[in-house]
Amino acid sequence: QVQLVESGGGLVQAGGSLRLSCAASGSTFSTYIMGWFRQAPGKEREFVAAISRRGGTLSYADSVKGRFTISRDNAKNTVYLQINSLKPEDTAVYYCAAARDVLRSVVTTLNQYDYWGQGTQVTVSS
Repeated sequence: QVQLVESGGGLVQAGGSLRLSCAASGSTFSTYIMGWFRQAPGKEREFVAAISRRGGTLSYADSVKGRFTISRDNAKNTVYLQINSLKPEDTAVYYCAAARDVLRSVVTTLNQYDYWGQGTQVTVSS
């Protein structure tokens, strides 16, 4: 089992940047596919980005390609989400998640993830 704790959210003006972090407990972090999702008020939780166990395969939602970058540091048990050129529509609670899937490099749907953090709020003002 793994516990996930996100940090780095906040209030930022449009065009600004944030770096979200997700710290994982346990010694098996490198065996998990890691992902970021977000949920805006009144909307479904949606996929943002995912990274394979060693970081060699990345996947992004079309809406964030070119602006968001996912990365991980297995030595620090941490996954990051660098968010640039923020837009008001990026306002949401951002969640990190861990998937035990051993067959795929990355997974992108909610039900493929086994563990979730509590989320960190990102608010973008126009």
